[in-house]
Amino acid sequence: MPAGRGGRWQTCAVAAAGDQARRGLLRRGFALEYATLAWNVAGIVVLAVAALSARSVALAGFALDSLIEIGTSTVVIWELSGTGEERQRRGLRLIGYAFAALAVYLLVQSTLVLATGYHPRHSVPGITWTAVTAAVMFALAAGKVRTGRALGNPVLRTGGRVTLIDGILAAAVLLGLVLNAALGWWWADPAAGYVLVFYAAREVREIFSADN
Repeated sequence: MPAGRGGRWQTCAVAAAGDQARRGLLRRGFALEYATLAWNVAGIVVLAVAALSARSVALAGFALDSLIEIGTSTVVIWELSGTGEERQRRGLRLIGYAFAALAVYLLVQSTLVLATGYHPRHSVPGITWTAVTAAVMFALAAGKVRTGRALGNPVLRTGGRVTLIDGILAAAVLLGLVLNAALGWWWADPAAGYVLVFYAAREVREIFSADN
């Protein structure tokens, strides 16, 4: 085989292997996002019922966070289906706007609960769901960040950060619910809402700073 033809064959083989690896990473990215989507769709139902029965601002806020996570997964799936820097920027901005809305809602709601001294009731389903959700979200976040880094995809990496925040928030809400149930610290519930506000605001800042 002539040297030139052999070199071209090797180049084509390397390119084909690279394309195959990228397709595998994309499939993994889609699988992670669809798993996140399915979990949070189920979570909205569980959290809505638990929040209404316990009158918990933390659970209501976490249900809204799950709704944002659904939107984020939808944006990432949409972005992974196409290409282009502008499409990535639009996806990141949509995620940022959703977090900004969540921060404003929780800030107002948590402040009202503290100001009125409303005591939320205990919620065993809420405690159980947030405990399991924390573990699931941490695992999904790690997979998304690794896959996004391998693909060089900032939207998937941001989706991983959003999922990581979801896990952190689940742990914070869980702590508030447990303190309320075990010690009667009713203020721990809206305090968990403030934790959600902090992380949501920080994510908004990071997203729009990177966009600029």
